This record gives sequence, C-alpha cells and structure tokens, in this order.
Amino acid sequence: MKFLLIVHHDEEAFKKIEQEERQALLAESIELTHQLHAAGQYVHASPLHPAGTSVIVRVREGKPFVTDGPFIETREQIAGYFLVTARNLNEAVSIASRVPGARIGTVEVRPLIEITGLPEVEKC
Repeated sequence: MKFLLIVHHDEEAFKKIEQEERQALLAESIELTHQLHAAGQYVHASPLHPAGTSVIVRVREGKPFVTDGPFIETREQIAGYFLVTARNLNEAVSIASRVPGARIGTVEVRPLIEITGLPEVEKC
C-alpha cells in the first residue's frame, strides 16, 4: 500500500533556523530516503518551493481562473513530501516519525487510492 507523507511547517519560522541546521535537516532527509530505498519502501520524495511561488487554479463554468499564491489561511505550509510503501497505517506512521520535518512541523500521513489505467512511471 502506498502512503503520502506530507510535510508541513511554518515557512517564516523555518527561515529563522540557521542555514547549517537547515542543511543538516536536508541531509537527514536524504539519508532517510536511502534507508527507505534499501528497505524497498521508497517511491519518491521532494522538498517544495515556498508557498508564495504557487498558483491556485479553479475552473468555474468551464473557465480557468488562476491566482498567485496560496489562499489557504494557515500558519503552516506544505514543505515537501515522501511517497512510500508500507504494509499498513502503523508502519507508515513509523516512517513519518523518522522524517526530520516532524521535529519542526507536522507530517500528515495519507493512504493513496490505487486505481488502474494510469500511465506507468519509470523508476528513479
């Protein structure tokens, strides 16, 4: 079963963390991906650019409306994700607890709905 581990944190608070500590968090995340890969649980992972670089797309009455930046009223933003395989929710939660971002924010664990008919993706 696949799970998306969505990493959330406060971007403003993250900017205040020393660059050396931010680099250490990234290195730890990369190491976690290698551990998950070795265990056959890694699918994909990536940090995201700040929320201010995003656009919001809505389609109303057949017309797309695109606006800059998020309109989500929250203190935490989505910072990145891990896509993993796990036997069950408990195992996915165990993996999420190893994500460095959980120490400075939160990690949301959501199971994916696997559907047929999607294009195959080449392995990284």
